[in-house]
Amino acid sequence: MARDRFTPDFDPDCGDAPLTSARQDIVIGRWQGLRDLLWITGDDWTLRGHRVRLLAQACASSSTVESWLAAEPDSADAQVLRAATETARAFHLAITAGRGVPIDRDRIDTAVLACLHATDARPQDPTPWVSLISVARLYPMGVRRRELARWWDELHRRDPYSVEGHLQVLHYYSARWHGTHGLMYDFARDTAGVAPPGCPLPVLVQYARVEEYRYALDGARGRRGSVSLGQHWDHDGAVNDVRRTWERWVRARPAGGVAPTELRDLNYLAHAACLAGTPDLATALLRMLGRRATRTPWSFTGDAAQQLTKWRGELGVRA
Repeated sequence: MARDRFTPDFDPDCGDAPLTSARQDIVIGRWQGLRDLLWITGDDWTLRGHRVRLLAQACASSSTVESWLAAEPDSADAQVLRAATETARAFHLAITAGRGVPIDRDRIDTAVLACLHATDARPQDPTPWVSLISVARLYPMGVRRRELARWWDELHRRDPYSVEGHLQVLHYYSARWHGTHGLMYDFARDTAGVAPPGCPLPVLVQYARVEEYRYALDGARGRRGSVSLGQHWDHDGAVNDVRRTWERWVRARPAGGVAPTELRDLNYLAHAACLAGTPDLATALLRMLGRRATRTPWSFTGDAAQQLTKWRGELGVRA
């Protein structure tokens, strides 16, 4: 029997070829590809959010979005991308400074103002509200509960089933930022409970489990000791959560291939299914994914490629 020479495809664009082409424009300082991509994306909010988020990460270390704004100062799409880019820059600074080290408040305020300008420039678009909720995490004490609730209401009114929007709220409520494990899980499970069949929002519970794991690891590093997470991934509650997400989302979703906007979420569920000891679901999910993969969340529990190769081998999943 031929050996399965598996090599995961960690495409940063998740198989979105038009996005890859536009990102190549950033390398050479051209902004026209970004404009064209966002124009053809239109009001597909899920795809638009995916593309803006990844474009912003690529634009954060360049002046491409500023060049676009200089050439087309009235472009609403440019304003939306600039808001996401300023948010990405603020997070890059926070990561560089190190956990617990506050960054210049002016930098956070700049990102917030860019987000607010974008909401005015394109009032129907939920994307700037996602950026706004995201950057709110960087304030040392967070933002006033009433303000966060207002931003959330604005986002929810425009896109009630936004996975990225819900994910940013989940991060905000996590113990690593401005909440607790309990608050984070309550939000994830409440959201899962009201999501329509086939909607990916139930996977928020798997994101929450990863957040709790990362928080425990951060605490262990701070104490210079080891951390025992015991049955973090495979206790009865974790297993039941995996099966509920499968039933509510994957089993009920329309048949067909994996869209670029689904890839990260499916990797979170596949990772959870493997570690929960649910071989039936893990096998089905790894077969759905094929070679396509995202580094997170696999990289939080080891080398991403090695883990994917190991689990595929143990479960008998072939390329």
